[in-house]
This record gives sequence, C-alpha cells and structure tokens, in this order.
Amino acid sequence: MKKYLLLLLILFSLKSIHAQFDSTFKEMSLRIDYTHAGNFETEWYALEALIEEPFWGGSKKNLIDTMEYGEYCVRVFDAGSKKLVYSRGYSSLFGEWQTTPESKDLMRSFSETVVIPFPKKPVTVSLLSRNYVGVLEEKFTCQIDPSSYFIRPSKPGQISVFDIKADVPSANAIDIVILGDGYTTAELGDFIADCQNLSEKMFAFEPFKTHKEKFNIRAVMVPSAESGAIIPATDEWPETALSSSYYTFDSERYCMTYDNKSVRDYAGLVPYDQIYILVNSDKYGGGGIYNFYSLSASKNKLSGEIIVHEFGHGFAGLGDEYFDSSTSYTEFYNLNIEPWEPNLTTLVDFDKKWKPLLHPETPVPTPDKKEYYETLGVFEGGGYVAKGMYRPAHDCLMHTFKGHTFCTACETAIVRMIDFYTE
Repeated sequence: MKKYLLLLLILFSLKSIHAQFDSTFKEMSLRIDYTHAGNFETEWYALEALIEEPFWGGSKKNLIDTMEYGEYCVRVFDAGSKKLVYSRGYSSLFGEWQTTPESKDLMRSFSETVVIPFPKKPVTVSLLSRNYVGVLEEKFTCQIDPSSYFIRPSKPGQISVFDIKADVPSANAIDIVILGDGYTTAELGDFIADCQNLSEKMFAFEPFKTHKEKFNIRAVMVPSAESGAIIPATDEWPETALSSSYYTFDSERYCMTYDNKSVRDYAGLVPYDQIYILVNSDKYGGGGIYNFYSLSASKNKLSGEIIVHEFGHGFAGLGDEYFDSSTSYTEFYNLNIEPWEPNLTTLVDFDKKWKPLLHPETPVPTPDKKEYYETLGVFEGGGYVAKGMYRPAHDCLMHTFKGHTFCTACETAIVRMIDFYTE
C-alpha cells in the first residue's frame, strides 16, 4: 500500500511539474540568432533573427540553471510578472578567441545562437557574460512576442534522419543528435556506421555505460559536396556542409566550425539536448563547447577516447586538465577566483569543488608522486597552466588518454548533469 501511495505521489508530482512547463511554453523551441563581436577587452551583441523550431528536447522539470557553468548565460523572464522562467549557461568560440593573441590586434565578429523553449506569452530575454572576476553581467536584452510574424520557421530542407537509440521519452532523456560533416551522399553508409560506432564507444566508458538507458541518440545525415575536413595548413579546402576546420585559432588539432546557424538548422530536425558533430576524417582532432556542440574525427584510432573527452566538455562543462601542451590561449583563467569548471580549482573556494570526495588524509595540494597516482587529490597543473591551477587526479580522460577512465571527480560531475536532465 505504501509503495502504491508513493507511486501516486511521484506521478502527481511529475504531472504538476510538467503542467508548469505546459502553462508557460509550447513543446517547440525558439532559436535566437545574434552576432557577438569585439576584441580581448570589449564585446557587443546584435540580434540577427528569431527562428521557430519544431521540437523541444530539453527538460520540462529543471528549467532554471542551478549550476551556472559556462562563460555566458541566457535568462528568460515573463514580460508581465518579471518572473524568471528559464535559464541556461553556455560557452562559445568567441569567449575562447578573446584569450588568443589575435584578439589583441583586431576586432572579430562571430555568429552565435541560443535555444529556449518556445514561450506562450511575451518574454524578456537577457544574455549575460562572465567578467574577469567571475560575475555574470547583463550585456543584451530584447523583448520577444511569440505571436510576431517576424519569427520564421526553420527550413533545412529534405534531410535523412535515423534513430541510433531512441527508446526514452525526450522529457526524461538526454537527447543527442549526431550531425555528419564531410560525408557525401554516396558515403551515407559510412556515416551510419560511424554513428553506431560513436554510440558503442561512448557507452563503453563510465559513467555513460551505467546510465545508458537515460540517453537517446539520433543521427542527421547532412550531405556534403566533398569528403573530409578543411585543413588550412596543407591547403585542403573541401566543400562540406558545416565547414569544420582543423587549425581553429591556429591550433592544429582543434577542429571546429563557425557555422552555428547551419548546425542549429540541421540539429533542429529532431529533439535534442546535445549536438555531436562527426567529421569524416582520420586526422586526430576535435573540440567541445559547453552546451552547444562537441566535435571529433570519426576515423582516428583514438576515436573512443576523443568522443568522451569532447563530450565531457560539451555536456558536463569539464575543463581540460592538461597544462604541458601548446595552445593559442593566454590568461585563459583568472587564478584569483574559482573557475566555473567542476574539475578545476585554484583553491580559492575549494569547498565548492570535489573536496567532499577526498579521503581525510589526502594532502592538499597533493604531491604528484607515484604513491598518489591512483588517489583522488589536488594535483598542481591544469587548465593550460602549470602553476596555480589544480586538477583532481594524476591522470584522467580530461588530461591524457593513457588511463582510459574518468577520475571520480569528473564522473561525479557527469552523473550530476545526467541527473539534472533526466530526473
């Protein structure tokens, strides 16, 4: 009898939560396209377009972001009551570019997008940017009337969509959409095989293996005129659907796309929480932007490790734990504040990080010696800098691919995000 009453209580609670969503939003998405421009110390925004997309793949329960990860945040307020009805943190290529040497010499503009559930009533949308001391500052606001005839429908054309694993209701799942880039129409079979390979390899790693039943994976075949990816340094410029390119910010292995609008156009053909772009290449490379997209080469011998590493960035907001590699970044982190990434710390406010997971006798900082190699600790070096930034383990999939596992702190952060989207 008690179990029956508990089940009824849970069902009533879920119905009540979904009713809150249904009273405020339609089960569709509103995409906001905008320009983000500036240099290393300035930024400005300009609205480009409002796009109606046919699905909402996100949570209907956790509409307000409680983690506040990301360099940016979108907040949506009911225009009448001024109540906050939706928020999400995210990051972008523009924010990374601001830390490159190039940003000190010229201004650049980036096309960006954010997606929110489609409101039933007028709303105020605010875009916020995290300043150097870690505070989110409002940079742009606009009023949106959902009945406006200037909101146009998305029309990506006739594209093939495939279910790789789609057995969970979207409201209770993490929906991943895989987009192919550099696959010609004749290579459709290769793309489907690579998508199946991505699914198999992702769920071979913990904690994804244990939580496999909470994921849906769908594939959108985006035909390219030519195979491969752009590699500027070797004068390779194939015509591909999403224009994915190595040497982003002049870093050879950083393969990304600036064509955010096309990415959203094709992703919007299915319900999604996360976008994964598979590039038809065997060259080592990829990247991940928190709450936008992850990308990796589909045919590299380390594709499994690359897949989960980049998804760690895009899905869970995990930071890179390496510090001894050449990157284009300068002063990526302010070492006087805590970084927002859950697996990095400056020890300024370590209580909010993985401190509760440490054994009481583990020294902080933790000596990077063999006796601690299998211990969760606080090891100096991470986030592209050798001094002043600390990582949770001697090694982890966010550091190197030697151990083939995430450390306990990263696993915990991933599970927390899984729960946020599915509970």
